Amino acid sequence: MNFAERVYYSTYLKWIVLADVSWIVFALSYASSRKHYKTNPDLHYLTYKPVENPIICVIIPTYNEEAVIEKVVNDYKNQRNVKHVLVIDNHSSDKTVDIAERCGAKVFRKESNKGYAHSCVMGLKESLKTDANIIVLTEADGTFSGYDIAKMSPYLDNADMAIGTRQIQVLSEKGNQNKMFYVWGNFFLAKLVQIKYFSLLHMGVVNLTDVGCSYRCIGRNALEKIIQDFTDSNTGEVIISPGSGLFALFMTMAGLKHDLRIVEVPITFKKRVGISKTQSDKKLKAIKYGLEFLWFILRS
Repeated sequence: MNFAERVYYSTYLKWIVLADVSWIVFALSYASSRKHYKTNPDLHYLTYKPVENPIICVIIPTYNEEAVIEKVVNDYKNQRNVKHVLVIDNHSSDKTVDIAERCGAKVFRKESNKGYAHSCVMGLKESLKTDANIIVLTEADGTFSGYDIAKMSPYLDNADMAIGTRQIQVLSEKGNQNKMFYVWGNFFLAKLVQIKYFSLLHMGVVNLTDVGCSYRCIGRNALEKIIQDFTDSNTGEVIISPGSGLFALFMTMAGLKHDLRIVEVPITFKKRVGISKTQSDKKLKAIKYGLEFLWFILRS
C-alpha cells in the first residue's frame, strides 16, 4: 500500500481521530453550558466599595524562624495602615517568640506543633477580634515583602480578596525556591481551577497562575463569610491536615465557593532565609503536594 492507503486503513488513526472528535465535542458542549455560569451582576461583576479608613492586621505563622523574624516583623510593622502584627508560633524551639515580642508583635504561643494550616486558621480567627478591616496573611521566611500590601490592598475596593502570584520573573530574586518544576506545576493547577470555574463570557470568574502562594489580603466582611469553612463544625478541628501544604489553595477555593470576588496580583518573591519547614523544596515531597492539590481541586 502507498502512504495514502496506509493512512486510510490505519486502525490507530481512526482511534486518534475519534478521540480528537470526542474531546472537541465535549469541550464545545462544556463551554456552551457555561455561557451563563456565575454571571449574577450583584455577585460576579464590577462593584466599587472603597475601604474607608483602612486598618490592617498582618498574620505571620512561625516555626523556628529566629534568623529572620525580626526583619519580617519590622518590615510589616513599618507599612502604612498596619496596626496589628500577629505572630502565631507553632511551638518553636529557638528564640523566635522572644524576638517577635521584642519587636512589638502580639505573639500567640501554641503548646504543641499543630501544623501550618492550624496556625493560619488561628491567626485569621484572632484577626477578627481586632478592629482591622483588612487582614493580610503572609510568611515568616523572608520570601515576601511588606510593601506589596500597597499593591494588593487597593484591589479590595473592587474585590473581596487579592492573592499574590510569584510567577513574574522580573519580580523574583534569582535563586529563589520556586524552581521550574514548581512554577509549571502551580500554573497547571491554577488553570485547572480556572477551568472548573470557567465562564464562556469571560474565561472564568477568576484568573489564576499560582495556587500555592499564601500571601494575600482579604476584607473583614469576606473573611467572616468563609472562616467557618476552615474547621469541622462538630469537632472544631482544622479541616486541612497538619502535614498538608493545601491551606492557600483551600482558602482560595472556599472564597470561590462563597462567590467572593478574587483577583491575582503580581508580587515580589525573594530567596528563603533558613530551611523549608514543609520540605516542599524536595522533589518527592513537592510531587506529593502536587498530587494532593490535584485531588483536592477535582473533588472540591
